[in-house]
Amino acid sequence: MTDYRSVPVVTSGQDYRAAPTQPGSRMARRAAAAAPPPPPPDDRPPRGHRGGGSGGGQNKMRILAWVSIGVTSLMVAGALTGYTVYRDAFSNIKKKSVNGDIINPRPVDTGALNVLLVGSDTRAGKGNAQYGQKLARTADAGGKRTDTIILMHISPNRDKARLISFPRDSMVQIPRCKNETTKQEMPSYRGMINSAYSSGGIACTISTIETLTGIRVNHFAEVDFSGFKNIVDALGGIEICLKSGVNDKSSKLVLPPGKSLLNGEKALGYVRLRHYGDGSDIGRIKRQQIFLSKVIAKATSSELLTDVGKLRDFIAAAAGSVTMDPELANDTEQLIDIAMSAKQLTAGGVKLTTIPWLPDPEDKNRVVWKQPDANELFTSIKTDTEVATPAPSASASTGTATGAKPKVTLKPEQVKVQVLNGTKTFGKAREVADQLAKEGFNVVGVGNFEAADGKSLPKTEVHYAKTIESAPDHAGTLAGAVVPKPAPVSGKVAATNPQPYTPATPPTSTPPKGTPVIQLVVGEDFDSVKVTKLPDSVNNSTITASEQKSVCT
Repeated sequence: MTDYRSVPVVTSGQDYRAAPTQPGSRMARRAAAAAPPPPPPDDRPPRGHRGGGSGGGQNKMRILAWVSIGVTSLMVAGALTGYTVYRDAFSNIKKKSVNGDIINPRPVDTGALNVLLVGSDTRAGKGNAQYGQKLARTADAGGKRTDTIILMHISPNRDKARLISFPRDSMVQIPRCKNETTKQEMPSYRGMINSAYSSGGIACTISTIETLTGIRVNHFAEVDFSGFKNIVDALGGIEICLKSGVNDKSSKLVLPPGKSLLNGEKALGYVRLRHYGDGSDIGRIKRQQIFLSKVIAKATSSELLTDVGKLRDFIAAAAGSVTMDPELANDTEQLIDIAMSAKQLTAGGVKLTTIPWLPDPEDKNRVVWKQPDANELFTSIKTDTEVATPAPSASASTGTATGAKPKVTLKPEQVKVQVLNGTKTFGKAREVADQLAKEGFNVVGVGNFEAADGKSLPKTEVHYAKTIESAPDHAGTLAGAVVPKPAPVSGKVAATNPQPYTPATPPTSTPPKGTPVIQLVVGEDFDSVKVTKLPDSVNNSTITASEQKSVCT
């Protein structure tokens, strides 16, 4: 008997695919609401992401590095808060509480540390009004945008990190938010990602990132122009390397080819530089990311940490240049945790990635995120799976066990899987099978599972045959690839309307005869399959450790 969730395999023109479900979430703290959003800012980007152009002299400040400088500074400073001489500087950190202004459901906290780094181009405050177009240098200098949005992700065990840059002219769905000034609720709309900051401030930007990525943002940090300059100067400048010289009137920057040591003023001109190289926005993002990597290296260097005078000045500059949520600013233990992570990660290289993008079909001067590539990147961040797979043991390679052997971690291609849909969501088995196949698992079949009470299975299950000695190892490898992770159970279940499965790309190898077939029964709690194989578009947009050290931009 065929039920409403069962459909033929791909060869018949149908499949089990369904639209992905939203990740699990917690309800955010609530606050008062009500009011239409202001229109997105008229903030045209420089002409084209594929080429140059003057951009009408608008001098868009897309400084993808300078916000991270402030946070990195405090990472290091946090490690030294045990010394009284440094503690006073932390009272200068500006604090802003935004939890009450986030009104959308929030993703689950996975134990990772995700800090949203935002560069504000506000002209308010001492030292900021002198920058930007003439229009901004008026009595109404308090308007702000963010052309810099970076998510700093450090894994739960603090052994790997990735900094993800979001192009500020990405066209996205801004969720409902509270207006930062009136505190009235603004409905959702489609607009540039940086318009969330213009109207709803950092709370709306956090909510936008969480809604689009499914990643929980634990903390945030903001830096403005003068803060950026102060921090670079406190570091003693940052050395860059240029393939060709710079003589740019817009940024008032003149630099020779080769190496140059930039003070705060020149560094600000450099990260604002538009008329250089191929003139593209993406090229500028790469330059700024390499600049950021040099800042991280210098801020965590032994040279700084062992010079008490320089360190004191640096901490004071960093603390006075950053706005943070009070939960981070007041948490010495968390700051120390970040500091130690930054120090360790510097040696191995922090991954610097730009969201995969395509030109917006509706406007060539805007971009949209390339899918499913961007979502695969987000899933890899949520599940922290970018680790090497251990080599299988000799017994594991044959799918058999020898004596009382320890548990073995197998490669995905060594594991045969049958995916059963235990929910009422049409096409769920095929959807999950596709995810597993993409990660290398040998999916051999799909089907449905009917619970005794006829309801959806609340939790995902992994089942294996009792009679095959190696089956628990295979089941364990499969369970480890599923979020949330189910506990394998001995004894298989009856499948309703089982069908063979043919992946879009044939597997590179076939498990040997006798390899057990493990059942994955998808329940309502299923979130995702861990992503370990990122798309080429993500890898191509990631700056490697060697590039960070040696490339002349």
